[in-house]
Parts: sequence; C-alpha cells; structure tokens
Amino acid sequence: MMGEPRQKTILVTGCSSGIGAYCARALKSEGWQVIASARTKDHISELNADGIEAFRLDYADTASITDFHEQAMAATGGRCDALFNNGGYGQVGAIEDLPVAALRAQFEANFFGYHELTRKVIPVMRAQGHGRIVQCSSILGLVPMRFRGAYNASKHALEGLSVTLAMELEGSGIHVSLIEPGAIVSRFRANALKHFHRNIDIGNSVHRQDYQDQLHRLEKQEQSNSGKLGPEAVHKVLRHALTASRPRYHYAVTREARLGVLARRLLPARLFYPWLARQV
Repeated sequence: MMGEPRQKTILVTGCSSGIGAYCARALKSEGWQVIASARTKDHISELNADGIEAFRLDYADTASITDFHEQAMAATGGRCDALFNNGGYGQVGAIEDLPVAALRAQFEANFFGYHELTRKVIPVMRAQGHGRIVQCSSILGLVPMRFRGAYNASKHALEGLSVTLAMELEGSGIHVSLIEPGAIVSRFRANALKHFHRNIDIGNSVHRQDYQDQLHRLEKQEQSNSGKLGPEAVHKVLRHALTASRPRYHYAVTREARLGVLARRLLPARLFYPWLARQV
C-alpha cells in the first residue's frame, strides 16, 4: 500500500507584511510546509502564532542568510521543493542625487541576498532532481521609471541573472520563474519613503519640485490605495509557477504591468521612453 503523499516544502522570504505575509499563509492553507522569514521578533511571533515556522533573515547580512538556510533545512529534514525570494525595498531618487552607498545597499537587499540564498538551495534541489525557484521581481525590472533608478537597476539585474539561471538549469528538473508586479497593496511605498528621506538631499536637488509633487501624490495614493490589487493577485500566479507542469518564465501582475510590457514590445524607443517619462 502506498503511503500518504509527502508534504511539499517551500521557503518564503520577506513575510513581515504584504506579498510575503499573504503568500506564506495562503500556501500553508493549501497544504505546503512553509518556512518563512521576517526581520523582527514580533513578525516572526505573528507567523508562529498562525502555525508557520519562521526564522530571521536579512538579505544584506551573509551570516543571517546562512543561519536561515540551516534552520530551514533542519525544519524540513533537508528538503526544499520551492523557494520564493521576496522582500527587499525600493530606493527612490534621481540618479544624480543617489549616493553610491545607497545604491550598494539597494543591491545588497534586492539582488545579492537573493543570489546568495538561491545558491544555497540549488544543490538541495539538484539532489532531489526537482525544484521551483520563483523570484519576486517588479515590472520596473522590465520597464523603468524616472526617479527609481536604484530599484530599476536592481530588478533589471535580477531579471538578467534569473533568466540566465533558468537556461543553465534546463534539464535539471529545476524551473525558474519571475513575477513582475505593478502596484500592490502593501507597505512598500511607506518603506521606500523612509529610505528616500534618509539618503536623498531633497532641498539641494535640481529635482526638488518634482520630489515635492511626487510626495504629495504618494501621500494621497497611500491614503486611498485606489486602483491597487491585493497580494492575492501575486499568490494566484505564484501558485501557477509552483504547480504548473510548464511554469512560465515571466508573470506580469496588474493591468499597468501588462500594459508596460505590451508598450515595450510595440513602441519604438523614440516613442517608448518619452512615454515612460510621463508616467511618474
């Protein structure tokens, strides 16, 4: 007699709030063994209270990544069916106003940390003969916006690295997908504003009026959340990437994201980039 099907395991990072928090709980309800990460004890306790095993992870800290991976493998008995790299933040500001240290910090959290954790799970997946790696990218990894240069660059880098990884893993049983959300209800913008004020000298910038106009718009958008989809929209495509026999390489989420991809494909550069410049 055959035994019960083995419970599948997934590592989900950036589960303090927003996309990660929703997806971790939704996947658990669907029968996955979810190993989640968060940066604070309070958020870890909240996940534990919902029956989710959670450990601390800071993508900018190599020791933290190593500890998280070791704790996760101990919790799953050394198995890892899937990894959902999520989390990070957005550094806002014109490129000419962007300190090099702020750009490095953006890449540590959004790119190098993803890469480091991914490299740790690939040998586990190779030994199993299967696995799914899903990267939470952004539509800005395909279609850039003004004043988002650091974030654009980190997500463009993630796109290039991940597609190359997908090609190199052909035939291994390990699939790589990228999710490219547009605006989703979360604390993303609130967190981005903290880094903006910390690293950008607004008062001495030639872009200060643009900054003030954007801040005013952002405050109104944060209060209403109008037009945004909830994190369940990301969970829907994540589930497909994890379970489909032929997962896609790219999953654009939100109408605006799909429009951006279509415009990039159809418009010549002399029309496309000026159009993008008006979308801030």
